[in-house]
Amino acid sequence: MVVHGKHIMNKKVNKKPELSFFQIWNMCFGFLGIQFGFALQNANVSRIFQTLGADIDQIPILWVAAPLTGLIVQPIIGYMSDRTWNRLGRRRPYFFYGAILTSLALVFMPHSPSLWIAAGMLWILDASINITMEPFRAFVGDMLPSRQRALGYLMQSFFIGVGAIVASALPWILSNWFSVSSIAAQGQIPDAVRYSFYAGAIVLMVSVMWTVARTREYSPEQLAAFDDMPGEAEKQRETKNYFSLSRAVSWIAGGVIFLLIVFLAGWDKQLYILGAGILAYGVMQLLAARLEQQKRKGSAFYSLCQSMAAMPNTMRQLAWVQFFSWIALFAMWIYTTAAVTDYHYGSSDPLSDAYNEGANWVGVLFAAYNGFAAVAAIIIPLMVRKLGLKKSHQINLGLGALAFLSFLIIQNPVWLLLSMVGVGFAWASILSIPYALLSNALPSTKMGVYMGIFNFFIVIPQLLAASVLGIFVKYIFAGQAIYIFSLAAGLWILAAIAVQRVTSEN
Repeated sequence: MVVHGKHIMNKKVNKKPELSFFQIWNMCFGFLGIQFGFALQNANVSRIFQTLGADIDQIPILWVAAPLTGLIVQPIIGYMSDRTWNRLGRRRPYFFYGAILTSLALVFMPHSPSLWIAAGMLWILDASINITMEPFRAFVGDMLPSRQRALGYLMQSFFIGVGAIVASALPWILSNWFSVSSIAAQGQIPDAVRYSFYAGAIVLMVSVMWTVARTREYSPEQLAAFDDMPGEAEKQRETKNYFSLSRAVSWIAGGVIFLLIVFLAGWDKQLYILGAGILAYGVMQLLAARLEQQKRKGSAFYSLCQSMAAMPNTMRQLAWVQFFSWIALFAMWIYTTAAVTDYHYGSSDPLSDAYNEGANWVGVLFAAYNGFAAVAAIIIPLMVRKLGLKKSHQINLGLGALAFLSFLIIQNPVWLLLSMVGVGFAWASILSIPYALLSNALPSTKMGVYMGIFNFFIVIPQLLAASVLGIFVKYIFAGQAIYIFSLAAGLWILAAIAVQRVTSEN
């Protein structure tokens, strides 16, 4: 079998061979298109929602489709890809079919005729992106030896930055350089946004298919020959019992009680998401406990539940880092358009010239932080070599926190480009260093499912953000979205503190 031009012997070996720079480049190139689509979603969906009539405090709840989709799809795709082997390989079938689905969703999204159809299209778009994206994280773990995995994840960060630069700024570019209209009649999506989504579909398809065509994968037998298979700690975790009926009932009762309190007290309806999440987790625990009692541990559902309960310690410690990091990111993605258009451009009317000028500038700012992230992906390895993974991540999160605070100080929106330097370094670090810290704690046979479960600590913060950020803006910040950046800065400082607790034990 030939992998990236290198012949891999069928005999038992101890170490995976190192891949060349361009072999790693080909592996990660698909992330260019994935992030192109993801950046279009992040920079423009709130704008689409507002254009179709959403109030500012409705925006977070409309975004709930995205995290719910990731919460369900990523671990399932990870579990399935761990057990897949066909003519396309192990992870590449999901790249291939996910890219087709995502491209179609990008084409249809800006044609949503109403707000709720747009929310449904966001669900479909995010599900498709997750099918394509999740196996890419496991792909690095499959194909690279431990000493090259940090480089692989940083290469992904580089393509994430490059892909998002053009995608985030594309409506502004089309409007200002090619005179494509950025204003439309009420309830209509501007041409600049629609054409941007069409371009995103093409870029995503081409880049992902490049990775599919230019890479090969190790077979299950070849992976079994390497020395990163499950160790004794993982085997002990797999044989242990993790679930009890009493604990499950406690979670279910807690969810029901919380939902009743929200209903009886008349609290904000977005808090129903939290209650439903607690209830769903209890039901999942209950089903897993019953399967455990019945000695039916071979089912896919039980395997997913057990993997979540048996996470390595390194993964548990990194969960807090991810939790605080991603709430801040979702706050930025959800509220930057509303904050900048109101605070820096003086308009919250989606039909006004000032609002649309500000919304287009947000696209430029998002492109800028992704551009700085691409540069950071080159600089961060030097930081890591000098300071280590943990300290480098803490410094980058600190730079991001300062950048968020600057939004409240800077009056001229042009100078917000300077703020994006700090955001870019934090973004590149978040996309790479936690995975580098985690990768060596995961067995190759469960790389996909653990990477999917690790996504929980991205998705749960997003669900929390969708549940409570609207309440913060409405009741604590008096409708002033700009103050969400002070909250985001504090969260990144907490993430930097949590990094200190991370160990390499599994």
